[in-house]
Amino acid sequence: MTSTAASPVTRREPELTGQTVVLIGGSAGIGLETARRARSEGAEVVLAGRDPGRLARAAAEVGASRSAAFDATDSAALARFFEDLPGPIDHVLVTAGGPRYGPLLEMSADDVREALSDHVVLALEVARNAVGRMRPGGTLVFMGGTGGRRIGHGLGIASAATAALPPFTAALALELAPVRVNLIAPGFVDTPLSASLLGDRLDERRAELRATLPIGRVVGPEDVAALAVHLMTNTAVTGATYDIDGGQQFVS
Repeated sequence: MTSTAASPVTRREPELTGQTVVLIGGSAGIGLETARRARSEGAEVVLAGRDPGRLARAAAEVGASRSAAFDATDSAALARFFEDLPGPIDHVLVTAGGPRYGPLLEMSADDVREALSDHVVLALEVARNAVGRMRPGGTLVFMGGTGGRRIGHGLGIASAATAALPPFTAALALELAPVRVNLIAPGFVDTPLSASLLGDRLDERRAELRATLPIGRVVGPEDVAALAVHLMTNTAVTGATYDIDGGQQFVS
C-alpha cells in the first residue's frame, strides 16, 4: 500500500541570525542588494554611503539598524564610523569606489598613484579600523574585477590595479586570522555604476552580453550579493578570489 501522507517540510534556518553586517557603499547597486539579502538571512545591517539622501532611502527600505553618510576615502571619517558603532560586528563588505579607465599617457603621475592604490588603501584602512571590532570567523569582503585582466585599448591602468588585489587579499587574510578576508571579482554587473559609465551604450552592451555569455543573461547585483553572503556564512573560506562574470573573461 502506498502512503499518501505528506512529507514533512524542512524549513531552513536563516544563516546570519544574530550577526551584524556592515556595508560600505551600501546605498545602491551590489551593496544595497547584499543588504537586502543579509536582512533576509536574519542579519542586522549597517549602511554607509556618500549620498545622504540615497543612503536614507536605502536604510529605510532594508530596515538598517544604523547608517552613516561620509566619504569612505576620508581616513578620519572612516575611523570615526567604526569607533561610533555600538557593538561588535561580524562581516564587512566594501563596494565603495570604482574602476578607472583611459589611456595611460593621458594620466598624470598623481592619477596613476591614485588608481593603483585606491582600492588597496581603502581596503587596508577598513581592515585596520574594523578588525578590532569583529568577532572571530567573521569576514571582510572586498571588490575587485575581471574586466581589466586582459590588456586592451582604453583599459589603461585598470589591469595593473586589478592584478594587485588577489595577493593583497591573501596576505591580509594571513595577518588578520581568525577574521577571514576574501575578494569578489565581477565582470560587467548591471548596476547604476555601469549605467553611468556606459551612458547611451548600456542597452547595446546588455544585448551583446546576452548573446555571448555562456550563461545567456547579464549578471545582476543579486548574483554578486548571493556570493557575498555565501562568503560570510562559509567559515572555511579565506584569502580567496571569486570570479563572477558569467564567463565573460573567456569570450570577450
